[in-house]
Amino acid sequence: MIIIGFIVTIFSGITFQKEESVVEIGDFEVTREEDKELSWPRWAGIAVIGGGVVVLLVGSRKVNRSGN
Repeated sequence: MIIIGFIVTIFSGITFQKEESVVEIGDFEVTREEDKELSWPRWAGIAVIGGGVVVLLVGSRKVNRSGN
């Protein structure tokens, strides 16, 4: 989770191409490629890092308590 948080913080989004059919008549088809972008705020990555740290700390506390 922490590693994913760092990746989300470093990369603010991804760009991909979507192919869309514009006209389709029998075997004849006209398509167009459109660039799409999926973006997220940097604070989302920081929140995921924070969640990963919390999970790590809670997990280590349970291991320490069961070991005593």
